Amino acid sequence: MPSWPKNPNYLGKSTQRVDGPLKVTGQARYSSDIQNEGWLYGMILRSPWANAKIHSIDLSAALNSPGIKTAIKVREEEFIAHFYGQELAAVAGTSKQACHDALALIKVEATELPHVVREETAINPHSAKVFPEFPNIGEPRVRENGEVDKAFAEASVIVEGLYSTQIQMHHCFETHGNTANQQGDTLTVWSSTQGIFSVRDGLASNLEIPQNQVRVISDYMGGGFGSKFGPGVEGVLVSRLTRETGLPVKLMLPRNDEAKAVGNRPSSFQQIRMGVDSAGKIIAFEMNAFGSAGFASGPSTAGGGGRAGFPAPYIYDIPNTRVRQAGVAVNAGSARAFRAPGHPQASFGMESIMDEMALKLKMDPLDFRLKNDTADSLPAEIRRKEWELAAERFDWKGKYRPPGISSGTIKTGIGLAGCTWGGGGRGTQAECQINSDGSVELRCGTQDLGTGTRTIMTVIAAEIFGLKPSQITARLGDTLFPPSGGSGGSTTAASVSPAIHNVCHNSLTELREVSGMDDPTGGNWSAACRKIGIQPLIAQGRWQEGLSSRGVGGMQMAEVEVDTLTGVVKVKKILCVQDCGLVVNKLTCESQAYGGVIMGIGYALFEERVMDPLSGVVLNPNFETYKLPGSQDIPEIEIILVDMPERGVIGVGEPVTIPTAAAIGNAVANAIGVRVPIIPITPDKVLAALGKVPNKSADSLAGNWRNFHKNLHWDEFKPAEAKEEGH
Repeated sequence: MPSWPKNPNYLGKSTQRVDGPLKVTGQARYSSDIQNEGWLYGMILRSPWANAKIHSIDLSAALNSPGIKTAIKVREEEFIAHFYGQELAAVAGTSKQACHDALALIKVEATELPHVVREETAINPHSAKVFPEFPNIGEPRVRENGEVDKAFAEASVIVEGLYSTQIQMHHCFETHGNTANQQGDTLTVWSSTQGIFSVRDGLASNLEIPQNQVRVISDYMGGGFGSKFGPGVEGVLVSRLTRETGLPVKLMLPRNDEAKAVGNRPSSFQQIRMGVDSAGKIIAFEMNAFGSAGFASGPSTAGGGGRAGFPAPYIYDIPNTRVRQAGVAVNAGSARAFRAPGHPQASFGMESIMDEMALKLKMDPLDFRLKNDTADSLPAEIRRKEWELAAERFDWKGKYRPPGISSGTIKTGIGLAGCTWGGGGRGTQAECQINSDGSVELRCGTQDLGTGTRTIMTVIAAEIFGLKPSQITARLGDTLFPPSGGSGGSTTAASVSPAIHNVCHNSLTELREVSGMDDPTGGNWSAACRKIGIQPLIAQGRWQEGLSSRGVGGMQMAEVEVDTLTGVVKVKKILCVQDCGLVVNKLTCESQAYGGVIMGIGYALFEERVMDPLSGVVLNPNFETYKLPGSQDIPEIEIILVDMPERGVIGVGEPVTIPTAAAIGNAVANAIGVRVPIIPITPDKVLAALGKVPNKSADSLAGNWRNFHKNLHWDEFKPAEAKEEGH
């Protein structure tokens, strides 16, 4: 069984990013930087209706517009445009202005249809239907274990809560897009993607051409977070444009289009009931939930909760559970995978009800979790140690006070939440070329989202060969290289690292044979490589069992200040304790954790898609109106990585964003003595919770559930009867 070095020089240490200088000096070339000779601009015409039947699209005037080389339809036949911003047609021209002018000349004949963009409205059977032949809400997916009703009847204490999480929009710093060029039989696409092979396969399928006639390159890209796995409609359109014109075409989406059609994190509306026995152990859990993944929550996903589902109950082992989840279709762009899909929603609801129960039991929330985080799994075992490690570092026992007793108008509070994630590796392949001058080049068809994959490849090779990272060149992001999977689910490091480990050891085996040396590494490297001769030594490698694994725990603690006069929440500190198996490069691993926490802060306090119910238009489609955390919003963030080399590489990108919002929500409740059950926790919701302004959000949430039960006829929870004997 292969293994990682026991006394490493680089693994687990901090190594500067090998591509850092290229990025900060502007030399790194992203997809939008590619400028082939004679290249054209590409632009997309989008639906101005939230729901409409498209009868015909007339491109003739656009084709005759100055500077326009071609114009194409997304579809030839009649079809339904299900949301404002859905793609209808595209043009390619010699300038941006030429494209804008041409788009204005395209004539679309359509019949506007009724639409609905809000989940709470869509669940009403009398509202407009996204798909006429189907209800907007699918049949619920029901999961039940144990004897739920009996357990609640025997429970000593029962609590209930209503919680809601918003739709979070994908707003990658680099927008979605591609530069495409058709030369002979080969279509080359420089794509902003986290899956070069899935883009290749998607384009080949859509264009009905062989895969070996499509090459996809992604040297550098500015974030994907789950939204850039396939070519997307924009990728297919730019490929069609270049094939029709015979000229290179660049089609990068403008910022406003990112809010319409490139995906989002689904919403959730959660009604939760939980019961404990006389010892404070959770024995019963029940949840009704619905949420929206846009129009993709419709007939193709009806009955399974659509892509709006999430794991529940979350992380805690409860013997008696009943969970009902449904997806709601609305006239809006569909969801796409979003960093740790489903888990932030699950964490917010679960960790909120955990704090409510701890309060009812008059228990410290940490003690309540230690009593109940007892699942028989390795992530839970790891997390139990992390709870205790964090408590000491954060000084939880010294800081914790019962909710609402902080003095003054600026209230302080603390909160905590846990998480889990799978991760794990898969069948990546790699290639290593060693030249007679001692230079080394690694090649792997993965991609670097900015997480440091190039640096990971370099560090591993330097470790095994006994060289410095500066002596290694890592190449990736090209479908001509050995295949690898998409970068998502915290699987990249766990897939690529074992393949690099394997190819380096295979290279050493060949180098020993060529050089006649038992140990050609380190100080012997140059002499050994001189024996190679004219033809370089090239070895192949692949992912190996035993060098990676799956399943991590993790937890975070938050400290906040809440201004009770303005309702403004300021996060003072986040402590993140996270395991990820073997830490390959401490610097980039910590960077992932910082980014995940900051994303969680945005989810907790700022980010929310706002849509006009009358027009179906996204009203905050840019960085001016869609608030992301800025430099003044970033608190002290302390990262503790639990390095476990014996587990191999796992991955860290997903779990570090999961519990942040829940920990902040619990900290706000601890500060002001009343819970804000809806995120983002904006000033108006804080003031409403304090009774200083009308509580429209909470009233709306309660109304949603009245409508939900009325319209769906799901069984409502029986009234909670708290039996507190012994507490």
